[in-house]
Amino acid sequence: MSNRYEYAYRRSLDQAEEFWAEAAELLHWNRRWDRVLDDSRPPFFRWFCGGQLNTCYNALDRHVEEGRGGQTALIYDSPVTGIVQTFSYLQLRDEVAFLAGGLRASGVERGDRVIIYMPMIPQAVMAMLACARLGAIHSVVFGGFAPRELATRINDAQPKLILSASCGIEGKKVVEYKPLLDEAIEQARHQPQHCIIMQRPQCQARLQTPRDLDWATMLQAAQPVDSVAVQATDPLYILYTSGTTGIPKGVVRDHGGHAVALNWSMRQIYDMLPGEVYWAASDIGWVVGHSYIVYAPLLAGCTTLLYEGKPVGTPDPGAFWRVIAQHQVKTLFTAPTAFRAIKREDPQGEYIRKYNLHSLKYLFLAGERCDPDTLLWAGKMLKVPVIDHWWQTETGWAIAANCAGLGLLPIKPGSPTRAVPGYNVQVLDDTGREKTRGQIGEITIKLPLPPGCLPTLWNNEQGYYDSYLAEYPGYYRTSDAGYQDEDGYLYIMSRVDDIINVAGHRLSTGGMEEVLSAHKDVAECAVVGVADQLKGKIPFGFVVLKTGVTRAAEDICRELVQAVREKIGPVAAFKNVLVVQRLPKTRSGKILRGTIKKIADGTEYRTPATIDDPVILDEISSALATEGYPKK
Repeated sequence: MSNRYEYAYRRSLDQAEEFWAEAAELLHWNRRWDRVLDDSRPPFFRWFCGGQLNTCYNALDRHVEEGRGGQTALIYDSPVTGIVQTFSYLQLRDEVAFLAGGLRASGVERGDRVIIYMPMIPQAVMAMLACARLGAIHSVVFGGFAPRELATRINDAQPKLILSASCGIEGKKVVEYKPLLDEAIEQARHQPQHCIIMQRPQCQARLQTPRDLDWATMLQAAQPVDSVAVQATDPLYILYTSGTTGIPKGVVRDHGGHAVALNWSMRQIYDMLPGEVYWAASDIGWVVGHSYIVYAPLLAGCTTLLYEGKPVGTPDPGAFWRVIAQHQVKTLFTAPTAFRAIKREDPQGEYIRKYNLHSLKYLFLAGERCDPDTLLWAGKMLKVPVIDHWWQTETGWAIAANCAGLGLLPIKPGSPTRAVPGYNVQVLDDTGREKTRGQIGEITIKLPLPPGCLPTLWNNEQGYYDSYLAEYPGYYRTSDAGYQDEDGYLYIMSRVDDIINVAGHRLSTGGMEEVLSAHKDVAECAVVGVADQLKGKIPFGFVVLKTGVTRAAEDICRELVQAVREKIGPVAAFKNVLVVQRLPKTRSGKILRGTIKKIADGTEYRTPATIDDPVILDEISSALATEGYPKK
């Protein structure tokens, strides 16, 4: 074990206030905190109470004033438009100061909400930072989200302004945003004062006066503004996540704890130093984009990369390798599904060998469980440590990881390694007692959560308590199931809802997926528990084959059933496997297992707003129908 990791982890739990106070000293504070941890109202804890700072100042101005204004802060790489653009810290600071001035002239002040409904362009990053500069609260909604979902968020956040663009670009398809935005505002009860629209050359949006303002015209009249000092406990942003009820929950992130934790994480988890290039291949609509495209790299003085493209198809499976080689990326952070897509199209790694990837030192994967086969393939092809790590929208940064900056621990495929300093992770049974090592239970985090995690839900403290704190008093409920081994390594097997009871036996669908994904012909897979009159639930597997596989699907399915029988046992009752062309996913790459299950069971479902391509659900439904599902 790394002595540096062990020391940091023990100290983060035993001397938490001293530990995080030292991390906070690396930032600029307008006023020092009164208390590092306010524990006066458990289970509601707050960090750095009484302190004042500004997140935008710490992300931009601080570096300029320290003499690094000429360093590249942001690289915009868009294979779908053929544009590569760079911004120094000085340029980005000035752009953000002018945009903040334009927002203020349009009526935005500290505490106001601003919805950002934009594609992956530099102005979206600037919009987030401009809100932070003013002390306004931004809520980024994934560009192209359905009007109904956008309207829900408008009603909840009640924004004074909405910032948007005329269109986004998905591969070769231009997606017009303005009609979606207009429809959402028409459906919403709350009406924003203005919408400010960035016109892209691929599509010109029709503006509705006086509500709609042109982005460029607004900037021409703007004057730059300085950052506004806010309370460390003031909200920086609201990020909506759909809970188990399907009703969006507004996760709140505060200024102080968020800045401290993310700045700490860049050095200690990702081993990044100022000036080095960091690439989170995600979207700003997701928490990864908030934390590791925008805020953390800039707080740490790194160069961050904003990529408007796909892992395959823009133009080929070598897209990621071209970006890494061209921009000298040190650390890549993406989702396992991106690598499954690349592996499916280029299983022998022929595109990888076309590029000089000497700058790449680490690959971090997160977003959903990483199967060992994908992790091992990536490591073999890239010849760098491949680090699976686990976290949630609610936490905002990693709960478990192999902390590269603290000295890498041995990698165990299938595990995101150990708890990150600050997180006291425990596996509990249904009664709240700690499970013995090796036994699956519900993964929880003993309170208080470290800085950077959600302190509450937007205008819904009771909902925060009910969703996360009520089930296990004194603990935060992750709703993930898994276990710890004898070395303290965590294994995240599935969501709690995906632990299925087969004739009285509790089984992990994640364990079965591990077996399926190890088959030489399988590119990706999903296992869900479907209703069965005799056994309660039985597992049903869905597999996508690698490109070029010509063997009969029946033979492959027979081998998969036998493999699960051998490695998990007959108790799994695993007999059903379907080969499908693709799996339904969110635009961040998460497989929609719950929706697949509802289709198989014949229960009513709502097409998720985050789905990448709704047509896939029809394909899954048709494939299941050929197998007699749903059962009559």
